[in-house]
Amino acid sequence: MNLRKNILQSVVVVISMTILKANATCAPLLDHSARKLAGDQVDRLCEIYKGQVVMIVNTASKCGFTPQFDGLETLYRKYKDRGFTVLGFPSKDFGNQEYGTEQETADFCRLTYGVQFPMYATTNAKKGKANPLFKGLAEAADGDYPSWNFHKYILDRNGNLIGSFGSFTGPSSKRLARVIEGAL
Repeated sequence: MNLRKNILQSVVVVISMTILKANATCAPLLDHSARKLAGDQVDRLCEIYKGQVVMIVNTASKCGFTPQFDGLETLYRKYKDRGFTVLGFPSKDFGNQEYGTEQETADFCRLTYGVQFPMYATTNAKKGKANPLFKGLAEAADGDYPSWNFHKYILDRNGNLIGSFGSFTGPSSKRLARVIEGAL
């Protein structure tokens, strides 16, 4: 009986250490869970995107910058095989420029712009309201919170912030491309 108890305790210790080690290797900026847009699936970002160059963008479907979806999808398709991804997070923070339901947003992105890159649940990105992901990104960018839709944060393969670009820097920007290509 004591042998079984000792074995069980050893197994618990090994499992606990494995979990702690897995959590320790998660880059803090990606150490968040997010629900897929219009779905129930919750992704742990660091598990899925660890080792990739990641661009995180607060998006909106009814904004003057909305055509940037086209360029974001172009970047995603161009670099995804080299370990790059775009993560879109719809937000109603700036002028409430998002559809009423997440399903409407998902349909708009897919049907209008052919968006294939991962899109996550509607969230807050604005200073004072930002969810923990966007708060961490902004703090890593020396307080550079999104001031409008389509702010872009770029993380290197280790999950470190290497770029923060406002709405006026479009996906086809040479500056943006240099940062992405330098990280790939």
